[in-house]
Amino acid sequence: MTATRIPENVRARVEAMLDAVDADLRANYPGGDGRAQPIHTAYVPADRVTADTPAEWGRAATELLDTQHALLAELDGTDSLRAVWQRLGQDPIQDLRIDFEDGYGFRADDEEDAAATAAGTVLAGWAKAGGPASYGIRMKGLAGAERRRALRTLELVLESLGGVPEGFVFTVPKIRAAQQVSAIVALCEGLERGHGLADGTLRFELQIESPQAIIAADGTAPIATMLRLAAGRCAGLHFGTYDYTAACGVAAPDQALDHPAADFAKSVMQVAAAQTGVWVCDGSTQIVPDTDPEFALRNHHRLVSRSLQRGYYQGWDMHPGHLITRWLATYDFFRRAIDVAVPRLQAYLARRSGGVMDEPATAEALAATVLRGLNCGARTAGELTALAPELTPAVLRALVAREPIPQEAL
Repeated sequence: MTATRIPENVRARVEAMLDAVDADLRANYPGGDGRAQPIHTAYVPADRVTADTPAEWGRAATELLDTQHALLAELDGTDSLRAVWQRLGQDPIQDLRIDFEDGYGFRADDEEDAAATAAGTVLAGWAKAGGPASYGIRMKGLAGAERRRALRTLELVLESLGGVPEGFVFTVPKIRAAQQVSAIVALCEGLERGHGLADGTLRFELQIESPQAIIAADGTAPIATMLRLAAGRCAGLHFGTYDYTAACGVAAPDQALDHPAADFAKSVMQVAAAQTGVWVCDGSTQIVPDTDPEFALRNHHRLVSRSLQRGYYQGWDMHPGHLITRWLATYDFFRRAIDVAVPRLQAYLARRSGGVMDEPATAEALAATVLRGLNCGARTAGELTALAPELTPAVLRALVAREPIPQEAL
């Protein structure tokens, strides 16, 4: 290294300043923790959920698939329908929230008390006997009129649950200010102490459905502050389609996932959550396949495909029929994406251009896409091995982390 004319005290000062920046960036943008993001969250009102709800949704979805097979075969671009049918019969729901908010409404206290206790029992059963990979509740919001009821419901669920199993999370709706997140963290700390839980056990999701959560009164975009104040407890940001677009003044017939107002909010969420390890979850559509199943299935398939193309890999499902087009659109998307990603990753590892000179950031994104496709079941590990033996999970993870590639793959 050539000699430098930078005085040593200046160099030491610069190094100290930049070391502090590095530490701050590592703390605020730690990246993912290795968990596989579910493709959806199913919302079921608290007065309708039972231990058999996942299986019941799967059966209802399978019946609808059978009756609408011709239409769904038309939507199927990658010969995925058989795999979807199998998924609906074996593991239809990856993530489920028992809903005590809009899907449940306001009830007498004794009625919601009973529903909260029953919900904890259902969740405990899933934890012991198998159920969705992740689950929890959506409680009421933190505004003054709802706050007492929200906190009581959460505590009753925890008491009935008898602990906090891995995968449990609670969703807090109608977040409007960053200071509310500090209150949620304090609530988690109090519940952990009161219930004898380890520090950091409780995690939550923030439901973004108010314009004030996107742009605050002082002109700032508060979601990044919310995530910092969450102290590592925030697992996801969920978009509330209809509350948000209504609050923006969008007329009811035009309120939808693909409205420009919704796209703007989700873009802000996406940027704020990027590289933090916090998942972004798209919202719902109120159009369900009851009266006009063909229109509803086409519409949902289109919306899910659109969200996937924009980098929103999880969304709400509000009806068993949504499971069909959720899985079909997801399998289609990742099967196509893997078919594109694999030869480019092979060329990258072999240092060939393959017609496209990919950079490390692109290789990272390609590998992340392949891992998402494997995690959701669009392709199996055996299929990937047959296609590209060198693209082992260890290699893919190294590419995502931008770490040295295992020597056996070179």
